[in-house]
Amino acid sequence: MMQTQMNISPVKKEGSLFFYKFIKNKMALAGFAILGVILVCSLFAPFLTSYDPTRTNIGQQFQAPSALHWFGTDEVGRDIFSRVLYGSRLSLGIGITVVVSAGTIGTFLGTISGYLGGKVDQVIMRIMDMVLAFPTLILAMALAAALGPNLLNAMIAIAIVKIPVYVRLARGETLALREKLFVQAAVTFGIPSWRIIARHIVPNAISPVVIQVTLDIGDAILMVATLGFLGLGAQPPTPEWGAMISIGWKYLLDYWWYPTFPGLALFLASGALNLIGDGIRDILDPKSSR
Repeated sequence: MMQTQMNISPVKKEGSLFFYKFIKNKMALAGFAILGVILVCSLFAPFLTSYDPTRTNIGQQFQAPSALHWFGTDEVGRDIFSRVLYGSRLSLGIGITVVVSAGTIGTFLGTISGYLGGKVDQVIMRIMDMVLAFPTLILAMALAAALGPNLLNAMIAIAIVKIPVYVRLARGETLALREKLFVQAAVTFGIPSWRIIARHIVPNAISPVVIQVTLDIGDAILMVATLGFLGLGAQPPTPEWGAMISIGWKYLLDYWWYPTFPGLALFLASGALNLIGDGIRDILDPKSSR
């Protein structure tokens, strides 16, 4: 019993310290509050609105914001409030899925590249350099266009352009960790490379990856919206913020509410995630402490 308590206690202590530092960071706390509101609204969307986000009603087109339609209606009479709520599910879900997938794949490739070295390292890093040679958004647009304009292909394109960042992060940490005494001791005892990577390298190299993941989610949401705006992401009538802004900006002068509310939701979500990411970076990365 005593040994179990001793093993759990440091974890609880670190968790308490992280929580204390997080709540002391006012900007990160503000971001968390904003994101919390968005998440609650997205989860309870069916209870907050009775309108179907894809149902058209030509007789109600371009209705101004009112008690009946809080955010007004679009060019085919769809309720914009319901589309923004359901769009938050899509945008947040895609952003998290894309970044977590890219982070997982990138960490796997980076740790293998850094630990094994040699030709494996050369091949992996040259491929990553080829991807990094192109501007991120331009390459994502090219990949999405080549794969075909739909939401799944947009997610694949964004994940591909995000992977090299995590490969380089994980590789850099692995190169430093493989020289540590505990790793050298594991090699001396004949422990297989895959086990050393899984049990000793990855757990100790994960901190900068987690920081990058929290920072990248907001950027991924913006990239999804950008591809949707360009017609390379979600296709109508899918309620996605970028696709809504793509159509709505044409009516900005006459029907200001159409692009404004999806744009505001996009701004708040990406801003909140960036604030949270900055806060977590300040806590987990000692070099960034001010």
